[in-house]
Amino acid sequence: MTPERPDPAVPTATYRLQLQPEFPFAAAAAAVPYLASLGVSHLHLSPVLESVPGSTHGYDVVDHARVRDELGGEDGLRALARTAREHGLGLVTDIVPNHMAMAPRHNHALWEVLREGPKSPYARWFDIDWEAQGGRLLLPVLGGPVGSEIDHLAVDGDVLRYYDHVFPLRAGTGELPLPRLLDAQWYRLGWWRLARTELNYRRFFSISELIGVRVEDPEVFDATHGKILQLLREGVVDGLRVDHPDGLADPDDYLQRLHEATGGRWTVVEKILADGERLPASWPVAGTTGYDALRHVDGLFTDPAGAGELLGQYRRFAAPQADRGGHWEATVRRAAYKVLTHELDAETDRLTRVVSRLCAASPEPALRDRAPWALRTALVEFLVRMEVYRPYTSGDTAAVVTEEAAAEARQAFVVAEEAGAVDVVRDLLLGRYGDGPAEVEFRVRFAQTASALRAKSVEDTAFYRYVPLLSATEVGGNPGSPAVSPEDFHAYCARVQRDWPVAGTVLSTHDTKRSADVRAALAVLSEVPERWADVLTEVTRTGAGVPDAQLAWAAWQTVFGLGPADAERVQGALLKHVREAGLHTSWTEQQPSYEEAVAAFVAAGPCGPPGERVAAFRARLEPHIRANVLGAALLQLTMPGVPDLYQGTEAEYLALVDPDNRRPVPFPPPEPGAKGAVTAAALRLRARRPEAFGDAAAYAPLAAEGPAAAHCVAFARSGAAVTAVTRLSSRLAEAGGWRDTALPLPPGRWADVLAPERQFTGHARVAELFELSPVVLLEISD
Repeated sequence: MTPERPDPAVPTATYRLQLQPEFPFAAAAAAVPYLASLGVSHLHLSPVLESVPGSTHGYDVVDHARVRDELGGEDGLRALARTAREHGLGLVTDIVPNHMAMAPRHNHALWEVLREGPKSPYARWFDIDWEAQGGRLLLPVLGGPVGSEIDHLAVDGDVLRYYDHVFPLRAGTGELPLPRLLDAQWYRLGWWRLARTELNYRRFFSISELIGVRVEDPEVFDATHGKILQLLREGVVDGLRVDHPDGLADPDDYLQRLHEATGGRWTVVEKILADGERLPASWPVAGTTGYDALRHVDGLFTDPAGAGELLGQYRRFAAPQADRGGHWEATVRRAAYKVLTHELDAETDRLTRVVSRLCAASPEPALRDRAPWALRTALVEFLVRMEVYRPYTSGDTAAVVTEEAAAEARQAFVVAEEAGAVDVVRDLLLGRYGDGPAEVEFRVRFAQTASALRAKSVEDTAFYRYVPLLSATEVGGNPGSPAVSPEDFHAYCARVQRDWPVAGTVLSTHDTKRSADVRAALAVLSEVPERWADVLTEVTRTGAGVPDAQLAWAAWQTVFGLGPADAERVQGALLKHVREAGLHTSWTEQQPSYEEAVAAFVAAGPCGPPGERVAAFRARLEPHIRANVLGAALLQLTMPGVPDLYQGTEAEYLALVDPDNRRPVPFPPPEPGAKGAVTAAALRLRARRPEAFGDAAAYAPLAAEGPAAAHCVAFARSGAAVTAVTRLSSRLAEAGGWRDTALPLPPGRWADVLAPERQFTGHARVAELFELSPVVLLEISD
């Protein structure tokens, strides 16, 4: 069934602002005149509700009923909205339904749960397994085992203090001796390392500082959405971006409830689609936030043959083991096994308890006498074979929990009869034993665990182990198959225009591992793999000080993509890289000697004199980098969907993984350059001709003709605009340039938006189209 579409007052383009104490509502208001002149229709605000003091992102919400004081409070937000309205702009904001901050002193609802336990009226808010840990909530905040930290714990009136942490005391326990007092609380203070195996609340992925919220409960939904809904009703906010719906118990039901509560306002969801996966057609949303668009745009500028050559060189240079960075699918599988037995061990245990209780209590004889270890093994084997973030319907589950997966899972058992646990788990997941509360809970827990696993094993582990081409290791990407053909790109765009015409599109976000311009530079390496190999041979001739070859390969690519930058930024990103990879050090098992070796290598090599050779090589490739940068920008701004520009990306924007990409940016940018001109021209065209790009618009691929046709990607929008970009420009130059390649234009006279005196009709020579720039945007002459 086709969902009811959102309110027709949807954005033509949004501009993402990363709010933080250094960039509050007042600073956003000061930027409004410039942003309005740029041509966007809405400002896209990071979360605006009260969060942990000092937070630079706002996803750690502590109070859904208040607008964040550090940003200027509700008065500041309303003032920003008024200023935006005066300049013709609306507001879109992030909401965070999945989790809150595990910060009791700031989170009143959590404070009450810690004080009153499961009988607190707020206990229904949080996803806590009270049957574990003896009915107490584990708080993994201690620096060591409780015995070594007890001298740092102190009672202060009706609270318990541990350094900067403050916890409420259960009524009547304040006079007890400290050891007994600790045992008498509704919570258990524990060593932070216990979170991996003992935690009894659902988290955001493996982040113990964020506790899962049960918005599937109508009362919790109302309490956590009241302020946002008020802001929507009163016209302060116009639309929503929903953070991480995959973590919810029932995303379908949540989004339907949200749609009804907002009256169908424009809403996009941060849903990461695997390659080939489709957004559930029943969701009453405008579409995704746009990581699927990012994958298709990036892939278009990746040379498939060159990417294969680069992979071979990487394997020779770094000699990675197949499942530790040498082969994509094997690397993902091994990472998934590790995550389930380490970072998500507590979540796997909880899922095992759920299915074990279900089997033990079931009237079905086929479910009885199943050992918890066998059920856990079956669960793990199915989870590591998931190639999407989570299933939503029984049909989705059947497509991913296949008989082939079951056959592979059975191989983990020595005794054939014990392998029957695989069939039990599969049948329960497929709903073959009904839809009772226990069966539904099991399927929900499986889906939630699957989404956390996919994020941790792929985005936060495998992306840092499999590194032949860093531009491909991006959120929503498929590093095992990084290239996208023009035919596949056009098919994707046509599908978006047909099914989700006002979905979001992005190239850079607060979560991307590298900004679009860094990835655009890196993609050029897929066109010059032999030349890159020669450069690496030159800069690594001695091999001195290289802690490991995989890290070295990634480090050299990092400085190539980023260009000249402060060494501290590179050091920070690469330290995060090796800890996320978890091959030689990690966040929880840090190896100082290895990390010091990495820092020394980066300082002496990529950020030292040899790095200047890489910079010189990058400078020689600058025309091709520029072609990729401008091409990606123009495609995003004119393809189907609503483009979301991340702050500062209208000009050259070179950033690495967070927190590097969350730094405040100046308004306006000091040097917008060619990218700024293309961006402004495209945005103003969208604003001028909204019908050419919106819900009812048309998308028509245009096929170039001639010897270099494959290097020109072009399309028309509703007979009013034509986009044409150059792809794989280095290969194009090697082959002799455009020569007599032509682009048949739709009927009419077409003017170059950036140089209106240039007019084209009929079969335009591509060399003339791209005479001034590797991209061109044409508008029909009325």
